[in-house]
Amino acid sequence: MGRGRKIAKRFRGIEGPQPEGKKRFSQILDAIGADERRERVSVSDLMRAMDARAVAALILLFALPNVVPTPPGTSSILGLPLLYLTAQMMLGKLPWLPAIIADRSMTRSDFNSFVGRVTPLLARAERLLKPRLLFITSATGERIIGGLCLVLAIVLAMPIPLGNMLPALAISLMALGVLERDGLWVMIGVVVGVLSMVIVSGVVWALAKAALFLILNAF
Repeated sequence: MGRGRKIAKRFRGIEGPQPEGKKRFSQILDAIGADERRERVSVSDLMRAMDARAVAALILLFALPNVVPTPPGTSSILGLPLLYLTAQMMLGKLPWLPAIIADRSMTRSDFNSFVGRVTPLLARAERLLKPRLLFITSATGERIIGGLCLVLAIVLAMPIPLGNMLPALAISLMALGVLERDGLWVMIGVVVGVLSMVIVSGVVWALAKAALFLILNAF
């Protein structure tokens, strides 16, 4: 009996920290921003906070800041990791980033500036997610989603004025859908992604026409 109590106690100790590892994304972001021991927040800090639970989790963390207007430099810090991570999802690989990306950072105040705007929306979204249309988030489905997110990540990285917000929203919706096995959210993300591609292509075409007009009239 004494040995049984010891084993039970050990298992209770193991179970104790598990809820901490399953914090919602809004809680994780708030906790990182509230940590006064940090002067800066690096990409590797975000990866450690997620404990590398899934490629989709990291994709969500790197895409979300681009959904809202952010301080200059945020896209350059968070955009490149999206290319790596979405490609890894497409190939079915575990999350990994080279040190040159993982060590990049921003000040904690800049991090908090978008966390304060993103987490309330994320917390509301988390309450709406539930497992449905599971075939969409199957292993094969995740690879297809990863390919779509990779295309959107390339668009997000392009220097187009406000051209990163809709692709980032589409990637975030699909990543949330994959994490919670909610195929409906993935489908909504796909629709937003197609819409963003149409809008961005229109902007690029308009800029190209304007540039051609200036060149022709300059000579």
